[in-house]
Amino acid sequence: MAEPLHHVRPLRTGLPGVQALVTESARSFGRHTHDQFGIGLVVQGAHASHSCAGRVEAQPGDCITVHPGEVHDGSPLGGMPRRWFMLYLDSTAVDGAYEFARPVLRNPALRETLLALHGALAGGMADGLLVEQESARLLALAAGRPPGQIEVPAVLRRARQLIDDCPSSELTLDALARAAGMDKFQLVRGFGHAFGLTPHACLMQRRIQLARALLAAGVPVVQAAADAGFADQSHLTRLFARTFGITPAAYRRAFA
Repeated sequence: MAEPLHHVRPLRTGLPGVQALVTESARSFGRHTHDQFGIGLVVQGAHASHSCAGRVEAQPGDCITVHPGEVHDGSPLGGMPRRWFMLYLDSTAVDGAYEFARPVLRNPALRETLLALHGALAGGMADGLLVEQESARLLALAAGRPPGQIEVPAVLRRARQLIDDCPSSELTLDALARAAGMDKFQLVRGFGHAFGLTPHACLMQRRIQLARALLAAGVPVVQAAADAGFADQSHLTRLFARTFGITPAAYRRAFA
């Protein structure tokens, strides 16, 4: 059986903390998170995903967004490939508290700005200054209200903090449950309800994000896998490609 169509083209932005990808894919992606702000454009085909607003659909010409840490997935509508351009911005490239208005935006000015930036990057005609200016414009066009605080029980925040602080360490479910002062079953249920992922899935996502940062800094793949807490390079490669649609080696070549 043939593998579904999948192709990822990284685009050089010339601006630290800002990355761009063009993806054409018939694959479905399971629930995952990014540690960056993402804003992009569906160029062809249609796309459905889980988001902070529930299930959403994006058609050609629609703009799509994702917040750092937001649990989401993605699948093609109608089984047909879709193509989309995505700009990812580190939190350091975004000033202050920021929230996108919605996960899918039908905004002509936003669409035209994304199309123009995509064309400039794809044609090699964009430098860091242009990307910085256009990123600021995109964020202004896509802005919503400042994020509110979601009330999460302190015991669950404690378990999540352990994962965030030490993703590369050997954190077992027993250790997290002890830190939260509850049994394992209570922790798994409560954690999933509060954060949208199980503790193990959250740990894997944080390790992938740590590996991504290491790769972008030029760390070799095998060393990034070890430093991020993966058993071996192949484990990192499987999870990284499943999450980002690109292998760690290709990511490092494109962005280091």
